[in-house]
Amino acid sequence: MNIKKLMTLCCLFVAAVFPEMAAKPAFALEKTQYNVIEKQENFELREYPSFVVAETYMEGDFETVGNGGFRRLAAYIGGENVKNQSISMTSPVTQEAQSEKIAMTAPVTQEKKGNLWRITFMMPSKYTMDGLPRPNDDRVNLTLEPPKLVAAVRYSGTWARERYEENEAKLLSWINVNGWKVTGQAIWARYDPPFMPWFLRRNEIMLPVEIE
Repeated sequence: MNIKKLMTLCCLFVAAVFPEMAAKPAFALEKTQYNVIEKQENFELREYPSFVVAETYMEGDFETVGNGGFRRLAAYIGGENVKNQSISMTSPVTQEAQSEKIAMTAPVTQEKKGNLWRITFMMPSKYTMDGLPRPNDDRVNLTLEPPKLVAAVRYSGTWARERYEENEAKLLSWINVNGWKVTGQAIWARYDPPFMPWFLRRNEIMLPVEIE
């Protein structure tokens, strides 16, 4: 079976199992914007502007913390947040917390922070820190990511730790060849949902760097 036919079958499967995603583009998600400074095969040197993220911290194994963090952040953007809103006086008087749904974006990122893993969702670009509703879950925070320069490697395949470490080693080698200095922890970015076939997934590893 050729790759084109296999991709078509995968799309038909998604449409059958997830009809609500077939009604509108399932993968037409707003993605983090960046400028490519240098490119070599599947490696890139990128410049990122500042943007807002929802973040949460998870303790556990590399391959399992992402699921828990994803669910926690997905609950926030799905409506588990508080939006303070003025309501005109009427009779009777009622009071309730107003929830607001927030569009999904890509990628979901994961990085090590001491003994914890930081999981983030980028917030849609139309929002500012002041315009976003406060999370109901105090384990979810909103924060402004600073501008940064990163070296990145893009790869397909499974989300296994072995696959991650293999590509992280390749990225570090590319950084060393260029004489750049790593200035922070590696960030793992996953652009696709779990039901996406492993060979079609877009995965990335990014390392903050400094060019001397």
